[in-house]
Amino acid sequence: MNKGRLFSGIILVVALVLSLSGFSYAQETKKAESSSRKPVYALELLTGFGSAKLHEQGRYRMLPFFLDVDFDLKPHLEMAKINYPGIVQFVLEPFISYVYEPRDNIEAGNNFALKIGLLPDTAKLQPYLKGGLGFLFMSQHTREEGGQFNFDEFIGAGFHYFFRKNVAFTMEYRYRHLSNCATSSPNSGINTNFALCGVSYIF
Repeated sequence: MNKGRLFSGIILVVALVLSLSGFSYAQETKKAESSSRKPVYALELLTGFGSAKLHEQGRYRMLPFFLDVDFDLKPHLEMAKINYPGIVQFVLEPFISYVYEPRDNIEAGNNFALKIGLLPDTAKLQPYLKGGLGFLFMSQHTREEGGQFNFDEFIGAGFHYFFRKNVAFTMEYRYRHLSNCATSSPNSGINTNFALCGVSYIF
């Protein structure tokens, strides 16, 4: 089997497992009358700046909009007798980006991510690590990618600053690798740096 297609299959399986995990937790929470936790822990709206370099077309720059739907995974950890003081969340992240260089285009897709807080979840300043994968459609035709439907993997770090009990200012940096996982040729990949900020609302 082609290594690229194997990797593509692994990405799809992981994305499905994460998605089902979030759905399963939502269903469990609805059934648990004694639990005060809600299926959706928080909503976040992030925007900012994304920049990459294309071999022949020069700079690839965009204005992204991410809507993060955060699901609390700590009940699962508690069931496994793991007591972690920080936030642990599964993130469902639909997004759309306006690409303005090298010419007007769009990206649209969805990410599945894991977010882990580094301080107790009661901290006013909450740094976190975040990583995930997803899929997207890009209207831009590039020499790097043979098709417009692609997959992405990313890692990042950021922080929430709670200026109210349930509202936080958020900043995040992430590094994204985009490719089509050898489903078409060429497939040299596009690496993008994102600087993001936004608002998070905790339910």
